[in-house]
Amino acid sequence: MPYILHSENVSEELSVHRKPVTQVPLEKVDDYSWRIPLDTKPGMRVPGMVFADETLLQKMRTDRTLTQCMNVAHLPGIYKYSITLPDGHEGYGFPIGGVAATDFEDGVLSPGGVGYDINCGVRLLTTNLTEDRIKPKLGDLTNRIFRSVPCGLGSQRKDFRVSDRELDILVSEGVLRVIEQGMGRVEDADHCEEQGSMQTANPAKVSQTAKNRGRSQVGTLGSGNHFLEIQRVEKILDTRVAKGFGIIREGQVTVMIHCGSRGFGHQVCSDYLRVMEGAVRRYGINLPDRELACAPGTAREAEDYFQAMSCAINYAFVNRQVITHLVRESFSQVFSQPSEAFGLDLVYDVAHNIAKIEEHSISGSRRKVWIHRKGATRAFPRNHPDVPADYREFGQPVIIPGSMGSNSWVLVGTEKAMDISFGSTAHGAGRMMSRSAAKRRFHGNEIRRTLNRRGIVVRAASPIVLAEEADSAYKDVNKVAEVSDRLGIATRVAKLSPIAVIKG
Repeated sequence: MPYILHSENVSEELSVHRKPVTQVPLEKVDDYSWRIPLDTKPGMRVPGMVFADETLLQKMRTDRTLTQCMNVAHLPGIYKYSITLPDGHEGYGFPIGGVAATDFEDGVLSPGGVGYDINCGVRLLTTNLTEDRIKPKLGDLTNRIFRSVPCGLGSQRKDFRVSDRELDILVSEGVLRVIEQGMGRVEDADHCEEQGSMQTANPAKVSQTAKNRGRSQVGTLGSGNHFLEIQRVEKILDTRVAKGFGIIREGQVTVMIHCGSRGFGHQVCSDYLRVMEGAVRRYGINLPDRELACAPGTAREAEDYFQAMSCAINYAFVNRQVITHLVRESFSQVFSQPSEAFGLDLVYDVAHNIAKIEEHSISGSRRKVWIHRKGATRAFPRNHPDVPADYREFGQPVIIPGSMGSNSWVLVGTEKAMDISFGSTAHGAGRMMSRSAAKRRFHGNEIRRTLNRRGIVVRAASPIVLAEEADSAYKDVNKVAEVSDRLGIATRVAKLSPIAVIKG
């Protein structure tokens, strides 16, 4: 049976091949940890581990999240356990909020452990403005950004199209390419995961179809749960770390950008799912779910996918960088001053859907692994060499965006995350309700009025997306951040709240 493909940017909260929900037994380890025993299903190579409290666990029991966690435990070469994080919900292959590490030589690489929206991620900018100062021009600023950054399903740029040759350079070099072209500051790259460029990118492994989809979408927000918000710092919980990240005081204005690799990354995933389906048969890999299609990490199919996926990762970094440039320009135009006058410094840019080669401690020894983070944020601790030098005394910034109109969070990575979650934590609120159910229950114009009554300026490509992305369709992001904090896989630093929302 052929793969049925998602349209770009559509969330994977419902699996493509819908199957009945089955009850999966859980053993309580502590208030925030639950084990799926190794003998739950024949073929499991490791136990499952679910990090959640009772409230968050309730949703996971109503869909296939726990079944998918259990299925991931069948992957060849998987280490320790299959992990589901506090924001976990049903996805394609892996649950969203899923993490798995497989042996670099004896394990497998699975596109289902990354997802369709490769390097969907988030970046945060700080300003030296306060909410009081920005309020008089907030409407004008929001309108200016909304006009500058194309939003919505299939949105494209008319003023920034690239040739195939230039696209190949962009996806090979990442953010430094557009910074060199004047769309950023040199220090921006230092504050991106992987410095905004996966060196393993090889555009020769990307199909022409993917390139055709990507040429006109650089610097676009897209649709679904992607957003651009102007926010205020509501509460600082760790003054020292917050100051190290440039978050100085409550009431300070910040900007958050949440988007991914658009149609380019979606097509890369679609192309290689078909490749991996053939690889499963070719290498005789036995899987409980065809959505976990994979190839041995040393096989040509895995190498090709990793190089193409790396291009999509770089595309997403570039996309967020160009949007950052457009945001800075918008501030400059509205306030009639250079953007540097307002700060607009990049705190960090972190990926949520990614596979990488990392080293982790397994049974007391260092092992090279394929790490899959699907709806998961890297959360490395202080003094880790992959943390930017100016943050190394604190740890890696972790950014967990909320749903529309809700809080977002800045946290910091911890040593415990390295011990229990392969240096990973949650990536967002996680859906409670499918988009179709949300559209039946909510009305976009009423959502807009509700947000306006709260003093939040809203601009959206369509009222429908406001209904789909209603706050009540998501889990409580404050609870997700709290569980991550109490588990010790990321420590809360600052709580942010929106004052303007731009949706696709």
